[in-house]
Amino acid sequence: MDKGAKLYMKLNADKLPPGEKVELIQRDDTGANPDVAKRIAQELIVRDKVQIITGITWTPNLAAIAPLSAEAKIPVMSMNAAGARLLANSPYMARISFTLCQAAYPAGLWAGKKYKKAYVAVSDFAPGHEAEGCFTRGFKEAGGEIIGAVRIPFANPDFVPFLQRIKDAKPDVMFAFNPAGKQAAAMMKAYRDLDMAKANIKYLGTGDITTDEELAGMGDVAIGVTTVHHYSAAADRPANKAFVAAFKKEYGETLNPGFMAMGAWDGMEAIYAAIRAQGGNIDPQKTVDFWKTYKTANSPRATTSWSLHSRSFTSHFRWRCCCRSGSWRPPAWCWKSFSTRACTAAPNSRRCCLRSASFSCRWQWRGSFSAPCSSRFCYRTI
Repeated sequence: MDKGAKLYMKLNADKLPPGEKVELIQRDDTGANPDVAKRIAQELIVRDKVQIITGITWTPNLAAIAPLSAEAKIPVMSMNAAGARLLANSPYMARISFTLCQAAYPAGLWAGKKYKKAYVAVSDFAPGHEAEGCFTRGFKEAGGEIIGAVRIPFANPDFVPFLQRIKDAKPDVMFAFNPAGKQAAAMMKAYRDLDMAKANIKYLGTGDITTDEELAGMGDVAIGVTTVHHYSAAADRPANKAFVAAFKKEYGETLNPGFMAMGAWDGMEAIYAAIRAQGGNIDPQKTVDFWKTYKTANSPRATTSWSLHSRSFTSHFRWRCCCRSGSWRPPAWCWKSFSTRACTAAPNSRRCCLRSASFSCRWQWRGSFSAPCSSRFCYRTI
């Protein structure tokens, strides 16, 4: 997130009104720690006199900040926190990222038509509960049966005993959510160590379980894992190609931008647009009113627009399954973009993009066709 915000500011200083400059004041909330987040927000409002608060990775932290935002009339732009009901706690809060239901519900609809039995495993905090509920609803609506569910402790989890329980239950598919990063890698490792793929238990989840920046380190175990998410660094739209190229130029060719970096980029774009619209002034109510009708075609993720009532972005989500492309070492993504408003149609029109060593793409419609790997491309039926 830090990298995405700073990169945007470096490359777009000329998009501010003449004479205006944005100062980025950073504070570390130390993780999912609402007490620390609340204290930091108080300091930013009272001592630093900030006009907008942004960033915010964790749902509990955003919930803690909400009453302060409402009382002080400080606009808050969430670049990541995904709890669905958070924005109702303050009229001055908006979200540039996503909610878990936007991914989990269509994943359930798709999986319910493909698999008979599912087991749900989520981290035991609010976003995990939402992901569990929305996937379960979609899976059941599509005719599937949930044979079990487990909520895994949020702090320092040991995934092995929980996944062993799932393996013993013998579902067709495991749906999972965890808060990305190292937990995602640890859960993937447990899936590998328990040979769950060999037990014919498919791994399905939100994009948090296979973020772009962690994917390369997960190795072959990630091949075949399917996720639904609003961003992939492999997307070939021009705005994303430019974003990925700029990110790699700034931070190194081996580092892919993940959804948090992209959310920070989009968040800063929305903030800069609000500043421009007000001629350099920042009025709290005018800022939020502007965001309610904000729309951009320049997001790396896709053309996006704001929901007037929810103050959240309406995004395009993508089916992603992990494949290996030719001789390129890290796993690559195949993906199909779909709108959350028409997500039930996605399984019937899914196609996949297999990335080559040079990050270019070729398309294959879903079907029985497959071809052997060559030095550049490997087509794989999904």
